[in-house]
Amino acid sequence: MNRRSLLCFAAALGSIACSSSDRASAQIRPLTVTARVTSLSDAGKLDDAEKAARAAGAPGLGVLGDILVLRGRLVAADSAYRASIAANAPGQRTAQVGLAELAWRRGDRTQALQLARALTDAYQNGSNWNGDDCVATGRAYVILGTTDKQAVKNALAAFDRAVAVDPSNLEGRLRVADLFLDKYNGPDAKQSYEDALKLVPGNSRALFGLARVADFANSKDVSKLLLESLKANPALTPALLMQARGHLESEAYDSADIYTRRALAIDSSNMSGWAMLGASAWITGDSAQYKQAYASAQKLNPKPSEFYSELADAAVRQRRYADGVTFALAALAMDSMSTRALGLVGTNQLREAKMEEGRATLERAFAIDPFNLWHKNTLDLLDMMREYKTVDKGSFRLVAPPKEADILSIYLLPLLQEAYDTLSVRYRYKPSTTVRLEIFRQHADFSVRTVGLTGLGALGVSFGPVLAMDAPSAREKGAFNWGATAWHELAHTFTLGSSGNRVPRWLSEGLSVAEERRARQSWGFDETIDFFDAYANGKLRPVSQLNEGFLRPRFDQETILSYNLASVVCEMIETQFGAAAIPGMLKAYKDGLESPEVFLKVLKVSPDSLDKRFDAYMKKRFAVQFAAIASKGAELDAPGPFASAMRRAADFAAAGDMDSTYAALLKAQAIWPEYAGPNGPAMQLAAIEQKRGNLKAAVEQLARITTRNNTAWEPNVMEADLREQLGDTTGMKRALDRLVWIYPYDPAMHVRLAVASTRTKDFKRAILERRAIVALDPPDKLDAQYELARALIDGGEFAEARRTLLSVLEQSPAFEKAQTLLLELRNRSGGSQ
Repeated sequence: MNRRSLLCFAAALGSIACSSSDRASAQIRPLTVTARVTSLSDAGKLDDAEKAARAAGAPGLGVLGDILVLRGRLVAADSAYRASIAANAPGQRTAQVGLAELAWRRGDRTQALQLARALTDAYQNGSNWNGDDCVATGRAYVILGTTDKQAVKNALAAFDRAVAVDPSNLEGRLRVADLFLDKYNGPDAKQSYEDALKLVPGNSRALFGLARVADFANSKDVSKLLLESLKANPALTPALLMQARGHLESEAYDSADIYTRRALAIDSSNMSGWAMLGASAWITGDSAQYKQAYASAQKLNPKPSEFYSELADAAVRQRRYADGVTFALAALAMDSMSTRALGLVGTNQLREAKMEEGRATLERAFAIDPFNLWHKNTLDLLDMMREYKTVDKGSFRLVAPPKEADILSIYLLPLLQEAYDTLSVRYRYKPSTTVRLEIFRQHADFSVRTVGLTGLGALGVSFGPVLAMDAPSAREKGAFNWGATAWHELAHTFTLGSSGNRVPRWLSEGLSVAEERRARQSWGFDETIDFFDAYANGKLRPVSQLNEGFLRPRFDQETILSYNLASVVCEMIETQFGAAAIPGMLKAYKDGLESPEVFLKVLKVSPDSLDKRFDAYMKKRFAVQFAAIASKGAELDAPGPFASAMRRAADFAAAGDMDSTYAALLKAQAIWPEYAGPNGPAMQLAAIEQKRGNLKAAVEQLARITTRNNTAWEPNVMEADLREQLGDTTGMKRALDRLVWIYPYDPAMHVRLAVASTRTKDFKRAILERRAIVALDPPDKLDAQYELARALIDGGEFAEARRTLLSVLEQSPAFEKAQTLLLELRNRSGGSQ
């Protein structure tokens, strides 16, 4: 099956599940033994569930086996299944698939497939199977689906038939939803879980399924749904392990171990549990715990491929991509058909710039599992990237669509080399390979390159020496500053590299924002009302818990506000502990220390002391801003002084009283002088000053914005125009330069900058701007090339000017201006050209 037929196949799966899942004419039957036992299990009452299954006698043996599996008693489960089959009991088909699943878990794929196929053959030749039997058959088809694509479709049909036969069959509905999600169909999975909740409100597995869907969709609702599922069933081991995984990713290793051990206390046969324990031990350097976890995994399966796959996934989540590849290769050595391991290897080969190897590995994975959207999307993107242009210069390789590469490389490559030279000194580190930067015209393509799916909210990403980001054309004009974004992502290359990829996310992100601020006056930290309001109201985490703000946000803006907060933490550390503190911290992380140990060793403070110290610094550093937003008296919801002054200005403006508006705006600005938001006083005051003819005063107001807001398109345009009117060519150039880093696709802007640069004898910049105009493929490209030649001559680059003019004349031999300029060049260079 080719990649493009996948969507049709997925649609077909959806149509099967929707065709008969809710038949109004069907009558809900009394609960089966399976349903009664499962309802107790889903509530976490495993003792009661086991007793109920045993009390049912032979008909309960099949579901008894399932309960024993949940409790990690696999030998007893095997016996129960075999007893059910020997007794020819009503639940024997559940027992048959249970034996197949046990064989699969211990690595005996041949037996598992044989047992599953025997059950599905009987299903195809039989009739009058009840809902439980249909569910058992669907489970068997799921096993066969590992080698037979059609079996996945059959599995869904069997689960759907279970519901059609018995509309009260919750298990069938949940299995449909699970299968949808396992095959990357989030919307249909969500609908199916919600249908299950309508049938059984508060069902723990349905709530957990919705948590998985939320995680799949990168929704903030994950934690809430996960907690609801665990409240409904404290013994739900997959939910406990999902909690553990979240804590592990946010580097809360003790909490991760607590949840993992809770899961293993319920089900000691859970491979993912031992793998999570092993991952935590590997990250923290606990070799004894690691050996114990691996030995336990081997008892379950002599070749525990999933153990290494989980380790690989954990390594990747910690941004230790090379280690991720190593672990995934170990998983593949044990199971060459593991699509999870293949995907981890291939994806991370791409993150290491091993493009052909990564493609080949993902092709292997996709051939086994054509439902995997991550792999399909990535392979489709790689196909498209064959047409991209590569530009190599200095320490960098830029890869982008041809038009983007032509214009962006002119600015980006010098900027990145400047950043490289600066950062390599500050962090005492240089990447061992060329840094690769990929730029995408469509945000969806960047998102796929990063996580395999569309919908990622970020602008850029760093995998170490491989960077990826949106092109300016991927967003609306003024949506982001592409120069600041590139500098930010390259800073990660140095903080990751100098720490052995062990720097916590909060510190790496904080340093990247701080490096933006150092690079250019207007880049980096944004002073917003939302930021100071969130901090003042305790919504942002303390330093010791700041990673949680990035990885487990509690409200929509917490992640983006945590970037700003982390940058201020870095500022405080450098201010109060010296320039050597940050490099010292990065080295301590590289040596394997965790944050509390790093704080004590390098900063000589405990986490609690650092939290208090930062809070004091924050309140002193931004005392004016906090005062500007603070409510007075008992009216806690009343607007602060700044907002009140702005409201008064708006009221005066609505009444047409410009003098009072002006005075109110000045008062607001006095309350918060640094505010550079789009609706702040500076822009309105600039407009008033311009209307009054006070151009210099208008420019001063605009500069309050343009030197603090790195995406301020309109203020920079206005400033450039006014400075030109005032004859301030140098100031106009600065405003135009800022505009280039916001949106570089306006030829008229480049012409203005080229002319102004020539006027100020900045010939190097004039040449750069003329190159940019040519790269933008203007309507009169010959004239653009002619002007480039003129700039090259002004800058003394005679040889290149001659080549440019000869190229023009090859295209248009009668171009008189080019002929004349070529003659002038020959005379000027004494005929040496």
